Amino acid sequence: MDQEIISTAVERHAKPSAAYSQRETQSVQLLCQAADEFPGRIVQATSLGVEDMVVGDLIVRHGLDIQMATLDTGALHAETLDLIDRAQAHWGRRIEIWQPLQDRVIAFVDRHGERAMYESLDLRKACCAVRKLEPLARMLAGRAAWITGLRRQQSEHRQLLADRTDDSGRVKFSPLLDWDLGDVWHYIAIHKVPYNPLHDRFYPSIGCAPCTRAISLGEDIRAGRWWWEQGDVKECGLHHRAKPSEHDQPGAPA
Repeated sequence: MDQEIISTAVERHAKPSAAYSQRETQSVQLLCQAADEFPGRIVQATSLGVEDMVVGDLIVRHGLDIQMATLDTGALHAETLDLIDRAQAHWGRRIEIWQPLQDRVIAFVDRHGERAMYESLDLRKACCAVRKLEPLARMLAGRAAWITGLRRQQSEHRQLLADRTDDSGRVKFSPLLDWDLGDVWHYIAIHKVPYNPLHDRFYPSIGCAPCTRAISLGEDIRAGRWWWEQGDVKECGLHHRAKPSEHDQPGAPA
């Protein structure tokens, strides 16, 4: 349900808050602390969404020893895949690409079909487990800490998060928790950071192509994720851990 583009996401949203400078300073301090505490053992798990592009740019701009990595689920938008190459060229940094185990993807699709995510919540979560959670577990293996681009403003569940938490024995840092949307896009604008063009087409939150749509004026910023599901907590499991469903593949983390 793409809408006509009458302005870019930068033009619509790049309005810094009064606390912007303080928030940026605090984010840099947290990232520096994380890099110093876990040298060579920390990774930014980037979805290449606008928040993660800000975090990545802060890492590069301040020369921090933090590796960047992303998940190629096999179901991403072409625009997202293209952004990997553009980001690497812009920053002069390699982004690790982690993919799901193809035999598990094939087995899941053979058993449940290409549209399994629309059939039930359990099947959607099982698809996320195969395509996201299992490769994320391999990405994080051997690493003591990871960094996300979560913000409290994104959902009610995320309002309860802290900028440093224990995540199953691994430290999780979220340096943008207090930023608002205007702060994020202001940073993108002033530093000319590349971003996913889907944001211009009213996709504030971007995941796999079958599970993401544009939103309409007045909708919640995560309304385009799994829009056919009921309930308030709509997460893939990367940041909201739950028990595995009966459809999960053996060995895939919940």
